[in-house]
Amino acid sequence: MIKKVSTDKAPAAIGPYSQGIIADKLLFASGQIPINPETGNVEAVTIEDQTTQVMKNIGAILVEAGCGYENVVKTTCFLADMADFGAFNGVYEKYFPNKPARSCVAVKQLPKDVLCEVEVIACLY
Repeated sequence: MIKKVSTDKAPAAIGPYSQGIIADKLLFASGQIPINPETGNVEAVTIEDQTTQVMKNIGAILVEAGCGYENVVKTTCFLADMADFGAFNGVYEKYFPNKPARSCVAVKQLPKDVLCEVEVIACLY
């Protein structure tokens, strides 16, 4: 069974994709950037504030799917600048104390010139 996940508590998709897809007992959440879903704008400036907004957006999708941060088994993190790695981790670890598997890479550019993007896979049990 495949089901789309959609919530107005996270930014609407800005392309031809879903916020998340549930396949059997797994949630595949699309990458989230630091858009404030209430305004549709990127308001945060620092890597810490942008990471916090990204985590809030991920949290909203997790809740809509019926789970939470503790259900996340894998994350993929994209940074615009690897120099932000330490500050990014400082916020990230507050949301994922269970330490899911993770990849973290620096990329040339992210949508809307944001500093970070994170996608997750969660187990729905």
